[in-house]
Amino acid sequence: MTMKTYQGSCHCRAVTFEADIDLEAGTGKCNCSYCRKRRNWGVVLKPDQFRLLSGRDALGEYQFGTKSGHHRFCVYCGIAPFGDGHVEAIGGDFVSVQVLCLDDVPLAELEAAPVRYADGLHDAWWQEAEEKAIL
Repeated sequence: MTMKTYQGSCHCRAVTFEADIDLEAGTGKCNCSYCRKRRNWGVVLKPDQFRLLSGRDALGEYQFGTKSGHHRFCVYCGIAPFGDGHVEAIGGDFVSVQVLCLDDVPLAELEAAPVRYADGLHDAWWQEAEEKAIL
């Protein structure tokens, strides 16, 4: 286990954050309609592993379905660096950080990070998605 503190932001840097992440523990991609369209690649954290440093008032929000997730985005540049919510099945409160919004992560660390492909398209997130090529 290699926990590191990374800095991250949206494109225009109105929203900045830091997060304690162990990339070696794995990242995730999902094939649901929302994640597929966003090309979501994230890591799920406990809320105490995430600190919003700036831009709370620059965040917009999108919700759908059960409205248990808050999909946050910068109202200026449109980038969605993180989301948060509460889903009992994954342990309650969470923050999902987009790994490509980490500003100081070496590319080699991202390339080495394991990726789990979840089947959200069929509401079976605990199962591996069959198609992975476009995720």
